[in-house]
Amino acid sequence: MDFSASSYWWVAAGVAVAVELATGTFYLLMIALGLAGAAVVAMLGFGSTAQIVGAALIGGGATAVWHRRRFNQPHSAPARENRDVNLDIGERVNVRAWNTEGTTQVQYRGSTWTARLAPGAAPASGEHLVSAVEGNWLVLTPRAPH
Repeated sequence: MDFSASSYWWVAAGVAVAVELATGTFYLLMIALGLAGAAVVAMLGFGSTAQIVGAALIGGGATAVWHRRRFNQPHSAPARENRDVNLDIGERVNVRAWNTEGTTQVQYRGSTWTARLAPGAAPASGEHLVSAVEGNWLVLTPRAPH
């Protein structure tokens, strides 16, 4: 069986997609687009130089566009402070008093939790918000009055 140049490019694109599925490296899909572009260039009858240039321009361009798009998106907060990861973030607790080392015990979700004050916050009694969860410690920020 005799393969044409475009067949080799299509096989290479398929291998890149398969490797991407196995590794989760999304950039490989952009490279696969370039390889598919080279297959189309080969099907149009252009020579090997045009095929390689087409693969480089399409794959490299798609990779650059995807990288720029990812770079310009806002980064999410770390998991310990991200409400999408930890639903305790933003919940209210009542602090009766702070210890001298900046910790306290609060009742939250039916049990007693050890909590510490968020950096830069002044220790005060009253309502606080959970700003992060570090292991089994709550990090609290004073709730601003309305």
